[in-house]
Amino acid sequence: MKEFPPTKLVIASRESRLAMWQAEHVRDRLAALYPQCSITILGMTTRGDQILDRTLSKVGGKGLFVKELEVAMAEGRADFAVHSLKDVPMELPEGFVLASVLEREDPRDAFVSNDYASLDQLPPGAVVGTSSLRRQALIAARYPQLEIKPLRGNLDTRLGKLDRGEYAAIILAAAGLKRLGVPQRIRAFVEPEQSLPAPGQGAMAIEILAGRADLQRVLAPLNHEATARAVAAERTLSRTFGGSCQIPLAAFATVEGERMHMRAMVATPDGKRIAAAEASGAADAPQALGRQVADLLQAQGADAILAACKAESE
Repeated sequence: MKEFPPTKLVIASRESRLAMWQAEHVRDRLAALYPQCSITILGMTTRGDQILDRTLSKVGGKGLFVKELEVAMAEGRADFAVHSLKDVPMELPEGFVLASVLEREDPRDAFVSNDYASLDQLPPGAVVGTSSLRRQALIAARYPQLEIKPLRGNLDTRLGKLDRGEYAAIILAAAGLKRLGVPQRIRAFVEPEQSLPAPGQGAMAIEILAGRADLQRVLAPLNHEATARAVAAERTLSRTFGGSCQIPLAAFATVEGERMHMRAMVATPDGKRIAAAEASGAADAPQALGRQVADLLQAQGADAILAACKAESE
């Protein structure tokens, strides 16, 4: 057993401004708990940060944002990594586990535009940018008159493209805009009833090497039980359907006391075929609720929708 509390910790993080904010937030939380510990951040550029001319679903998916950080942990250059949970693959590589899930920030999507107040106000043919097949499908279903184009890059890059007039509006996660101190860029929130969030959206997670009981103990105070339960249900459902960004899938669970409610949907990218389901269950059995809602989606024809998505991407 390594010493407790530790005298030194190294956090692996992507170098985007939002990722560094998240790593610094975890550093500051831990510094308050363990003031004698020296905590540094190892900033890294991942493949997901480098490939900006294609959508994630075309170049390998969510794992592109975490692989280099996992290598740093495996090589002993970092003790743990801080991630946006929605960027973390549903199946972690062998030898890695999630140690803590921090309290969720606002899980909603945000409508960002310099000229329009909401999706409803966009004129026919207006170009909307999004990096997410989930958002693409939900917008296409409700606003078939709009043109949806891919939008990659970190948050500042995306906002820059909007400001240069490449898009009439873009859809981003509200959590990132709030964390970076620019909530004023949000013209309107897209409520879950209109745009159900991605699994884990708004939550941060800490990944460690399996077997590091010392780190489990160090990081345990950062775990937020209600958030951890909610995202466990969401990720269980996503895992059932392959859990990649190659399919438009949404899942959102909320916890109230001992009960949890969850809604989910899968769709074709054009939004013409959607399966939606919801259910409630015990908050301390999130995996069971995730599987239950997945079964309800299957009954709504989810497999046929996913087969259509796969055929379209090949």
